[in-house]
Amino acid sequence: MAMPLRQSIKVATYLAEQKLRRRDKFPLIVELEPLYACNLKCEGCGKIQHPAGVLKQRMPVAQAVGAVLESGAPMVSIAGGEPLMHPQIDEIVRQLVARRKYVFLCTNALLLRKKMDKFKPSPYFAFAVHIDGLRERHDESVAKEGVFDEAVEAIKEAKRRGFRVTTNSTFFNTDTPQTIIEVLNFLNDDLQVDEMMISPAYAYEKAPDQEHFLGVEQTRELFKKAFAGGNRRRWRLNHSPLFLDFLEGKVDFPCTAWAIPNYSLFGWQRPCYLMSDGYVPTYRELVEDTDWDKYGRGKDPRCANCMAHCGYEPTAVLATMGSLKESLRAMRETVSGNRE
Repeated sequence: MAMPLRQSIKVATYLAEQKLRRRDKFPLIVELEPLYACNLKCEGCGKIQHPAGVLKQRMPVAQAVGAVLESGAPMVSIAGGEPLMHPQIDEIVRQLVARRKYVFLCTNALLLRKKMDKFKPSPYFAFAVHIDGLRERHDESVAKEGVFDEAVEAIKEAKRRGFRVTTNSTFFNTDTPQTIIEVLNFLNDDLQVDEMMISPAYAYEKAPDQEHFLGVEQTRELFKKAFAGGNRRRWRLNHSPLFLDFLEGKVDFPCTAWAIPNYSLFGWQRPCYLMSDGYVPTYRELVEDTDWDKYGRGKDPRCANCMAHCGYEPTAVLATMGSLKESLRAMRETVSGNRE
């Protein structure tokens, strides 16, 4: 796990505080969507399927920052849509960083080089560039040629300027262990990004492409083979060891979607950003008024093939904190990753 040591300590301290306060449900990271508009039409995403009136909306800075502060989460992932299309995205980031929230700005990178001057490097801030494969595979997934090359150049420029750069890669049933190995080798070794996040594709209900999402057994087999030969230890993956075990099928977990809640133009989304069963105005209402026991594999048919990080990474993190053996294991990988 390549999470910076300072960030690891802050998250561990936060989790310990929740335990001391005997809170059984709390956010680990907030997924903030201050807009739905995007400059791409990716087949695996349905955000731009919203009506034109919704796509024109931009969340006010105070509302965005207030939602994060209300939740108390130590980390924020800003997505959308394409957040760099928000005219005040730099101010949202600035205010969150000033409050020492760890902020990941998720972007397809088409606007990154143009907008980079609006941001300042900080240990609390990172650009998270979405890369789903090498050139042909990535451009196919975003339905536009040239996007991969622009993303690569933007990553190089951001790194040159001293920004932390992470990546997020979603894999589908059209992927093979080799295609996963190739893109992660490229990101890890050639581009030398700081951290990489990976996730099996989930059948997001608004996505135009509903045919290429992975099932549970497909996911386990795919990652088991991709992680073989020492790859998993070598790559700077931004995941807990137990979540990677989960992807391989070595362990299984229940979903804890309340730990990575989504806040958008409509409010706090039930139960997660992948499923829309309504919205509430406060995180407290989300936690207290949602019947969490009815969600998850074996409970809700929509969850049958889900192994997405938004539901299962927090479970793995909590399981790690509850085990001395797993805590030491995660600590060893964190220290090792920071030495590289």
